[in-house]
Amino acid sequence: MNVLTWREKISYGIADMGFNFYWTNIATFLLIFYTDTFGISAAAAASMMFAVKLINAFTDPLIGAVADRTTTRFGKFRPYLVWMAIPLGLAAVLTYTTPDLDHDGKLAWAYGTYLLMMVCYTGVNIPYNALSGVLTPDPQQRSTVNGLRFIFAFAGSTLVTAATPSMVLLLGGGNEKLGWQLTMAAWAVAASVMFAVTFFNTRERIAPPPQQKTNVLQDVRDLTRNGPWLVLFFLALIIMVTITLRTTTAAYYFKYYVGRPELMAAFVPAYMMAAAFGAAATPLLTRFVDKKKLMIILMSATAVLSAAFFAIPPDQVGLMFALQVGLGLVLGPKSPLAFSMYADTADYNEWRTGRRATAMTFAAATFSQKLGTALAVAVIGALFTALGYVPNATQNAGSTAAIVWLMSLIPAAFALLAVAVMCCYRLDAPALATIQTELAARKAAPSPA
Repeated sequence: MNVLTWREKISYGIADMGFNFYWTNIATFLLIFYTDTFGISAAAAASMMFAVKLINAFTDPLIGAVADRTTTRFGKFRPYLVWMAIPLGLAAVLTYTTPDLDHDGKLAWAYGTYLLMMVCYTGVNIPYNALSGVLTPDPQQRSTVNGLRFIFAFAGSTLVTAATPSMVLLLGGGNEKLGWQLTMAAWAVAASVMFAVTFFNTRERIAPPPQQKTNVLQDVRDLTRNGPWLVLFFLALIIMVTITLRTTTAAYYFKYYVGRPELMAAFVPAYMMAAAFGAAATPLLTRFVDKKKLMIILMSATAVLSAAFFAIPPDQVGLMFALQVGLGLVLGPKSPLAFSMYADTADYNEWRTGRRATAMTFAAATFSQKLGTALAVAVIGALFTALGYVPNATQNAGSTAAIVWLMSLIPAAFALLAVAVMCCYRLDAPALATIQTELAARKAAPSPA
């Protein structure tokens, strides 16, 4: 039976709230934690984060390959939600721990703990992403599941951005180093509970063809010949640059350009709540607009709204929030759409080759997202270093201008590039209907003797 109950849809989605207890902390607070609390320079922190993201990106396909070849009575992907939850939580706490070391010692600690956290995160997240591709073969149900998932994701992001600064103050009792450590511990425990809920309340329904025997290199070759997937690979990289530039820069924007750092507690949550509404609308939107056309519309609007930030003076806070809410509404459906399309490309690959590698499909996609994040952080670090950023001090005109550009015109340019890439996507609704019909016919046919 391929119809999902609401219990299973909600149970699948809630894990993404847990993932955002980690991801949003990393995207929003980790760089400023390293520069303003941990005690390393912006250049060193950005270089370290770029290097770790680059290394971690290459672990994604490896973990995807292992997950595709995992066989347990609980399925291929669900067990990782409980196997890797505790290692991930411990690694995250260590990442947000400030040891009593000199600068070089701290930098080595940052490299080791951040890499460990990201590898553990991948070990849970890749199988979780792949799980959405084996819950149901129905494209519309996939849109619904992923839409619901990202409602939870944006809710988790809203909670993290709104609560984390206060939790650091409260749990640390004025000691920021202790506050960050205990705050991350609290988020890790909550995330582990949510992963367990998903494990116990979901079921894997789609399996590879029983006769399938492939090696990892064959899986990779299949992906490199999968045209729709290649489009999504580059799309994910570009969109992640667009989002990371603005998300990471926002803390600096309000601290040094607007001069009101306390607004961060409301600014990012405003985006996340709007994005949750956008995600919730995704199944409705895909009933009337093809996924490809919808993605093009959304990224075009993202470019316009991002560019508008360039003209906002520092005292126009209301306008900043209005544009941020608009960005949330147009980017909210982006993630459900993308993950639904990844599952579609796994079906396309099985239809074209007779082989299925669901986890590898999603793993290679997150590979591109991490490359995009690494590129965005590298751009931020390079601009800050070149234009004279100094932590916890009044910024010069050059570094202030860099902060404004990183919130506006630079992400707008990447959003327009995403539009151009999406124009090359060819897996539309009629093509998907043909693929699903033929796959169902193959599975219904008797196996050869």
